[in-house]
Amino acid sequence: MKKKVFATLLAVSMIASMVPAAVSVQAADGDSIRLVNGKIEVDAQLKKLAEMYEKETGTKVEIESMGGGIDIQGTLKGYYQSDNMPDIFVNGSGADFANWTDMLVDMSDQEWASDTDAAYVDESQGTIGFPYTTEAIGLAYNKDILDKAGIDPSTLTSPDAIKEAFETIDSKKDELGLTAVVGYGAEPVNLYWSTGNHLFGTYLDEGLDRDDTTYIDMLNDGGKLDEDRFTDFANFVGLLNQYSDPALLVSGTYDQQILNFSSGKYAFVTQGSWIGATMVGDDADAYKEAGNFEVGMIPYAFEDGQDTILTSSPSWWSVYKDGNVEAAEAFLQWLTTDEAQEVLVKEAGFVSPFKSCTIVGEDPFAQTITDYQKAGKTSAWHWSIPGFKEGIAQNYTGQVFADYASGSLDEAGFVKTMQQVLESAYAN
Repeated sequence: MKKKVFATLLAVSMIASMVPAAVSVQAADGDSIRLVNGKIEVDAQLKKLAEMYEKETGTKVEIESMGGGIDIQGTLKGYYQSDNMPDIFVNGSGADFANWTDMLVDMSDQEWASDTDAAYVDESQGTIGFPYTTEAIGLAYNKDILDKAGIDPSTLTSPDAIKEAFETIDSKKDELGLTAVVGYGAEPVNLYWSTGNHLFGTYLDEGLDRDDTTYIDMLNDGGKLDEDRFTDFANFVGLLNQYSDPALLVSGTYDQQILNFSSGKYAFVTQGSWIGATMVGDDADAYKEAGNFEVGMIPYAFEDGQDTILTSSPSWWSVYKDGNVEAAEAFLQWLTTDEAQEVLVKEAGFVSPFKSCTIVGEDPFAQTITDYQKAGKTSAWHWSIPGFKEGIAQNYTGQVFADYASGSLDEAGFVKTMQQVLESAYAN
């Protein structure tokens, strides 16, 4: 998600003047807190949790949900100018957190902080983001198709093994009822985020410990790439180009990509766990007709032995330093309990980011994410932290992936061009 950044206090003041009158100012007593949520689709579930918590503790929790194109960060800045800050509020990226430097509570001492790998941790400010769900980036697969092709997904931890699997499936494409081996889309106008952020992010983090910042540090140092690692990555992307659906590769849409996977037309698809909601939602009829097949994820193993998927929370909740800190922290800790996780996982459709949670929802990808987390086989999303420039995917990397997919760049050209555009981007 992109947030508009207000460059002047004048702009902020204008926003402040438009703060809805219906929103109550921050409660002064210790029995009330306010939470600004950025996922409006789970407003009802969060309000249910607020009722449960008030009944149990007596503390009132006001849920204020924003969505539908609202500039959340701009609205929050208006609240700040109006002395109307919530006790807990959402941040979705390093750029968002940067708006609140030295204004957020370090929650490192909270019990939940040692029970998750998905907290937002700032080098100088500590643990300033509470994760409420987990999303994963990996090469998603249709287990039914792999079973019919005689392929064990647990063996696909090297580029050679994945290439061999692609070749096997491609040779049986007709009997398996497939349109293509892989549903990969590199259209640069609407799918740049998928290639330029998520797929490029696997170059930055695949196979690494969660705190390993080797390649994001290189990128932040003038847009540098590790040529050997990126060449291996380029070779893997070449495999995706080769075995993808040609009708989708350079001009397809996200909706087409997910519908075709849900319909059993692809063995693999280059999207993250968020597609599970679409598979059982908008695409439910097609998914049912395809047998409601079991899904999973393999690593984007572009080098031998890479065995992680990339996981993170898509956004986090932070506690405002000048708010009702004690009550806010107590509520967040309560959200990690079984009774609260039951609602978040089973009713809101979240995947718990907490290792101690044993509740698994009905989302198609919930079990595979849980399994990778419990096995300690996850890497971080470093493309979402400060330093990865805003607009890189849309204005630079996404187009290079598209040019490689269309054939206007070969593998060497992809490597060279990506290096050039990144150096240009980070020079500005």
